[in-house]
Amino acid sequence: MNLLNNKNRDTINSIKAAEFNYSLPDEKIAKYPLEKRDQSKVLIWKNRNISETVFNDVDTHLPANSMLVFNNTKVIRARLKFNKSTGANIEIFCLEPVAPTDHALAFQQTQQVDWKCMVGNAKKWKEGILKKNIIIQNKTTVLQAQQLQKENGDFIIRFFWDNNFTFSEILEHSGIIPIPPYLNRETETSDLTRYQTVLAKIKGSVAAPTAGLHFTQTTFDKLKVKNISVSELTLHVGAGTFQPVKSEFISEHKMHEEAVVVSKQFIKHLIQHQHKVIAVGTTSIRSLESLYWLGCTINSQNPEAVLEVPQWAPYNSDFKINSKDSLQNILSFMEKHNFEELHFATKIIIVPGYKFRIIDGMFTNFHQPQSTLLLLISAFLGDDWKTVYDYALANNFRFLSYGDSNLYLK
Repeated sequence: MNLLNNKNRDTINSIKAAEFNYSLPDEKIAKYPLEKRDQSKVLIWKNRNISETVFNDVDTHLPANSMLVFNNTKVIRARLKFNKSTGANIEIFCLEPVAPTDHALAFQQTQQVDWKCMVGNAKKWKEGILKKNIIIQNKTTVLQAQQLQKENGDFIIRFFWDNNFTFSEILEHSGIIPIPPYLNRETETSDLTRYQTVLAKIKGSVAAPTAGLHFTQTTFDKLKVKNISVSELTLHVGAGTFQPVKSEFISEHKMHEEAVVVSKQFIKHLIQHQHKVIAVGTTSIRSLESLYWLGCTINSQNPEAVLEVPQWAPYNSDFKINSKDSLQNILSFMEKHNFEELHFATKIIIVPGYKFRIIDGMFTNFHQPQSTLLLLISAFLGDDWKTVYDYALANNFRFLSYGDSNLYLK
């Protein structure tokens, strides 16, 4: 906690993870999505009042001329299963590329690529190379996996293969979509499409930005009538999204790093829609709020340096700059260095006491007890998060990734 200044240390140190616990019966967890995306229920919290509707009618509750921000990441088939000659089953879960580090480049590789991975049944694979045959375009391709090193409980795995197919094609023909572990079931055919949002296009996530799962083309058509714009950014969701807070105090929790990409045009739209920005999902929220902190310091950054927002940046800084000026700093930086896209990393954690700089509302699903996502919700709702969740549990709302939606507006 030496990263925090004295002003915030006592506040953050006092937040216990147990304060964000609630009883979630298994029958409240949606194991499958509804047949139609936009028929889910929506709990609406506005001015501390709670109401509900069907998602297909959610446009009537949104302010005209506002801006919805979506995460357009696409979930990859990140789980690869191998069988050793001994009969042992080994599962490799691809988390993020290491060499090359860029997702797009990693998927384009045609001979080998290194990934940071989780390995299931790792005790049965201490040495040697794993192999599996894959049929692509009527050709048998041999995919091989080799351990390079162990790193904080994860593994750096080198994949190599023949026939010059891309790694994207390798995953498409041999990988499995990694649905959330709390569903307690195997991936099924329906998950290939339903565990993707309709805007999913940039491959790289191991979990879906689930708040976007409820939107359909019909929804977007209704939004146009109210002049509500739809903008996209990219944050590739990592496995850390499923990780509960295990420490007693939130100050001891270490956030995972995630990569964000925004376009110059996106920043321009954001500046034009100040005080009318509604984020779709916690990944969009973290990306948008990270932009504020990035904009506060970006003018002094080397354009070739890795841009990043540390976990405790909001609590260790007391910038007086407003959100519009911060965003304008980012735009000026991009124009000065001829960047059409800005790539940066964020570890930001949003907890009670956080002051939101960019967003004015959010769509989100119901989250797991003692998760950083629930802490984020509490930062927006205050203690009303308990009222919201009690209402949802008492009124047959469906929870977690395939569950119902929430719309929170201030």
